[in-house]
Amino acid sequence: MSQNVLASAAGVAAQAGRRRTFAVISHPDAGKSTMTEALALHARVIGQAGAVHGKGDRKGVVSDWMAMEQQRGISVTSAALQFSYRDTVINLLDTPGHADFSEDTYRVLTAVDSAVMLLDAAKGLEPQTLKLFEVCRQRQIPVMTFINKWDRPGHDALALLDEIEQRIGLRPTPLTWPVGVAGHFRGVVDRRTGRFIRMERSPGGSDLAIEEEMDADEAARRYGADWDTAAEELDLLAMTGADHDQKTFLAATSTPVLFGAAVANLGVRQLLNLLVELAPPPAAARPTVAGTDQPVDGPFSGFVFKIQANMNRAHRDQVAFMRICSGRFERGMIVKHGVTGRPFTTKYAQQIFGQGRDTIDEAFPGDVVGLVNATALGIGDTLYTETPVQYPPLPSFPPEHFAVVRTSDTSAFKRFRRGIEQLDGEGVVQVLRSEQRGDQAPVLAAVGPMQFEVATYRLEAEFGVQVKLDHLPYEVAARTDAAGREILRTESNVEVMTRVRDDALLALFPHRWRLRTVAGRHPDLRLDE
Repeated sequence: MSQNVLASAAGVAAQAGRRRTFAVISHPDAGKSTMTEALALHARVIGQAGAVHGKGDRKGVVSDWMAMEQQRGISVTSAALQFSYRDTVINLLDTPGHADFSEDTYRVLTAVDSAVMLLDAAKGLEPQTLKLFEVCRQRQIPVMTFINKWDRPGHDALALLDEIEQRIGLRPTPLTWPVGVAGHFRGVVDRRTGRFIRMERSPGGSDLAIEEEMDADEAARRYGADWDTAAEELDLLAMTGADHDQKTFLAATSTPVLFGAAVANLGVRQLLNLLVELAPPPAAARPTVAGTDQPVDGPFSGFVFKIQANMNRAHRDQVAFMRICSGRFERGMIVKHGVTGRPFTTKYAQQIFGQGRDTIDEAFPGDVVGLVNATALGIGDTLYTETPVQYPPLPSFPPEHFAVVRTSDTSAFKRFRRGIEQLDGEGVVQVLRSEQRGDQAPVLAAVGPMQFEVATYRLEAEFGVQVKLDHLPYEVAARTDAAGREILRTESNVEVMTRVRDDALLALFPHRWRLRTVAGRHPDLRLDE
């Protein structure tokens, strides 16, 4: 191997070592988008944070770029934010908080190396958090836990640690510990140094928190009973051995825990510092479908985990989000499309920051690059330069809600079809073709009903098409084949439709009891859930 190649590989490995690519996961309303922006504020890539539910002249979070998100204070799309902090390149992937968009969130989790699990101090572990953690467990993604909203009344800190250990089996190892109960937050003790960090919200709460560091004697003098309680709890943690262990953290069997309040920027600096110090960089090798591992310093490869259109009205284009897995990416380089083997030019490559975007000339493993107007790419597609690489397929969820979508405006039908194709390509909804309804009345299939709201909103806002939804009485979908379609024509309350994106035949049933009844009547019928 030549010296130039060795130097190039070493450079790629060094750059990969500077990357930290992670997602923030939580139940809706736990403060996920607020945390995303608070981290960006601490890295000084934005000048002022605005609460999600901004009032007056306070803006909404930069990662919630869609007007619907800003109006309702929720995240229904994924966002990729990149910034530098302490000579480390942070790739922060914000995810939809709403449970109806689990599929989008699960795809994002295939593109990260670690995750921050955000818990509401008053609510603890909630259903959506549990679901997302299970995905992290399956993928062995290291998880750091931030107990949020400690500036409001909530559960006892030790009780929250017990809940984490009992319900999800992760051993909690607090790195910071609160002084003052939830709702009476004084600051945190850094367990590694033993020093107390007093925290105070800045005037208006939109800038960095005011912090003051002091030793234990000074903290005891100032905070009396609050400090005494915290000191007793710290002794108990030391006795039980609840100390951070990097090996078990990286093995996804323990979780470092921090306390704070993202909306007031309390404890966020500590989280960002610990992400830089403890979160893993991209792995030295990434598994492929062929059973081999692609080395991080090998030839270029990456995969598309999300497609999003019309993020910025000034551009009205489509962006494919690609996670780089190996090698060095250069704008304009010609790569190969894993599905077709055809060459693909990466002329329009950008970094995406909410609605903002900047042209990017190079990127390295762990980075997320937006490929603009890459209409030939689909979710899960792999790109590479030399040896063909195929990464494992991204998860797909069975739909549970179905609705016929129509427009009564015949002059808008071309825009209607274009909009439906766009939403299908992005994975906002699945689009089904029904024999009895025809192409003019496609069927939308969704994991949750809020996906229908987003679909109809975007058809109107981005394509100028007013639509009407007629909900269908189905709740269960199973995959069948051509022979199964003929058999099911004889059954009532069952319908077979074709999924447009891959021509799969889906049999729709009103409930599981009906599916089991039909399956029992036709033992040779293919019904794959």
